Amino acid sequence: MDWLYTMMPIAGVQIWWPGLIILGLGVGIIGGFFGMGGAWMVTPGLNILGFPMAFAIGTDITHMAGKSLISTMRHAKFGNVDYRLGLTMVGGNVVGLEIGARTVMWLERIGKIDLYVRLGYIVLLSLIATVVFTDVFKKQRKDREARAAGRTVDALETGIQWHKTLQKIKLPPMMNFNRAGIRCSMWLPVLVGFCTGWVAGLLGIGGGLICMPALVYLIGCPTHVAVGTDLFGVAMSGLYGTATYSYKGRVELLAAFIMLLGAAVGAQIGTVATKYVKGYGIRIFFGTAVIGCGISVLMKLVSSLNPQLKPVLDLSATFLILGLVTALSLFIVIKFVIGVREEVAMKKERPVAV
Repeated sequence: MDWLYTMMPIAGVQIWWPGLIILGLGVGIIGGFFGMGGAWMVTPGLNILGFPMAFAIGTDITHMAGKSLISTMRHAKFGNVDYRLGLTMVGGNVVGLEIGARTVMWLERIGKIDLYVRLGYIVLLSLIATVVFTDVFKKQRKDREARAAGRTVDALETGIQWHKTLQKIKLPPMMNFNRAGIRCSMWLPVLVGFCTGWVAGLLGIGGGLICMPALVYLIGCPTHVAVGTDLFGVAMSGLYGTATYSYKGRVELLAAFIMLLGAAVGAQIGTVATKYVKGYGIRIFFGTAVIGCGISVLMKLVSSLNPQLKPVLDLSATFLILGLVTALSLFIVIKFVIGVREEVAMKKERPVAV
């Protein structure tokens, strides 16, 4: 079965290439659906498949930049991209990304990159999952209370409402973001962009893992607009990340190309699927994916610290991350197909004007 493995010329490692195709296609679907480029799953996935961590981060950012551009163009057709908000975040994003990339190079020099990056992933994924599901539970409780009191349920209201407090900060200049329907200080999206950029450069996640929740919970962006705007920002910062990691010699172009072929198809499906699953449906799927990804990273961390369990845990982590990508992709595709069928049926039932 040697034909299933190929040598990566820059990283110098043998990689099971079907795993790259599964990651590319599956994460293309998931990334287009969640609006995060899917890079938060690809970096652990590449590392689990055998790439050194620095190469996993650089290759992931390169693959993510191209795929996010494809998804952004698709979301723009649905009016889901606030370009002004995205461009406001890019400046802080680029600065944070460069600082994160330099931190990775330093960790690689002192031989601590695998340990600290994996720990960083586990902490971040745990925090994100906690915030998402806390928001979902609070929203469900508010909806039950509104129905019990005979009030109309506000579909746009969130469970966590940090953005209402942050929008009260009137540090000039103030800016209107019409597509997102919000007004806030320019420095709020700039600061969010810097933080997401730093995490992107450090963990290779494109910033989307925290940018989409940050747009919703900190800035107050509606979920479907947050998805498209996040992808736009991820694409812009990803192009810079590709350049800086390529200069540092930590990008495996062959792997990025293989994944991008699958991602180009998957991103189209995932993006269109957001038409049929709105708001909290997207957030619940997102939180579930975060938990599964965190468990796979934890397995890989434990295996590196316990050589006796390494063969079993490494194999389990590989099956979990690829199985998670496959299961979520299939679920999104099913929602996509059901939604298209219902839309076609409604058009057929609609009376034709004479």
